[in-house]
Amino acid sequence: MTTQSDHPTQAAPVRGKFICLEGIEGVGKSTQVQALADHLSGCGIPVMTTREPGGTQISEAVRELLLSRDYPPMHEDTELLLVFAARAEHLQRRILPALEAGTWVISDRFTDATYAYQGGGRKIDVQRIAALENWVQGAFRPDLTLFLDASVATGLARAAKRGESDRFEQETLSFFERVRFIYHMRVQMNPGRYAVIDAEQSLEQVRADLIARVDALVNVGWKRGGA
Repeated sequence: MTTQSDHPTQAAPVRGKFICLEGIEGVGKSTQVQALADHLSGCGIPVMTTREPGGTQISEAVRELLLSRDYPPMHEDTELLLVFAARAEHLQRRILPALEAGTWVISDRFTDATYAYQGGGRKIDVQRIAALENWVQGAFRPDLTLFLDASVATGLARAAKRGESDRFEQETLSFFERVRFIYHMRVQMNPGRYAVIDAEQSLEQVRADLIARVDALVNVGWKRGGA
């Protein structure tokens, strides 16, 4: 006769952490996402990188609609709804399953970007954004948001070196000033969830600052090759 103790159940994996990198164009988010992933992976932590809009086949198709200059201009409401449609698919199909499996997820942008770009840049009422956020995400929010901050002049100058600009990168200086302002406002509203990183520093120093903040998230002294 067997008892329950004869067949011990496997413990469920510890839920992963969700980390987002935010900022205007040209602050180096994409480069630093990979640097953080390499750091965590080297410490033995399972990690997945992704981006918004995007992250799944459907969400990447929406990204093309949002960023490509091949399409005519769209109404600001259309833009906002497309952003959240892509996010809903991304969240349900990729982010949440990874976190539940114990994988850490690092995303290049998330909903803070919507408040900044559609709320600040496009001047859409913040309450409308919040309503969609609550519908799509419920209570789900990032564990840590790393705001890479640089002046608009610096960010756009760097972005211009990457080649042909997308639909957002063609916006005016005043558009990006509003975007940056909203990022700063969101940091002030909830400082416990955000870390502001000076993105005008060298890539190496920015990476070091980011790693320090991520390490502090779990209060573990990681070492290469394992914890």
